[in-house]
Amino acid sequence: MTDEQINIAIAEACGKTNIGNYCKDLNAMHEAEKTLNIDQQYRYGEILRTVSENIGPRGGHFPPNGWGCFSLAHLTARQRAEAFLTAIGK
Repeated sequence: MTDEQINIAIAEACGKTNIGNYCKDLNAMHEAEKTLNIDQQYRYGEILRTVSENIGPRGGHFPPNGWGCFSLAHLTARQRAEAFLTAIGK
């Protein structure tokens, strides 16, 4: 999907008529994340963990320590946007 397609899909999922810049704005993604229900939150977290494992400093292992948290915290807005759509089944 293009950035524009992702932005439109997230805006629609969040009930917005104004298309945000979700793929490039961590603050916009933070607002979108607030719309997830409890099951979607869990799935979203699992997806983010998997994404961070693939880019983390430990070669695919998500350690329960600072390295794992650092990798997770530094995912891009685009990575979060893609995970968001997957978590809601889009």
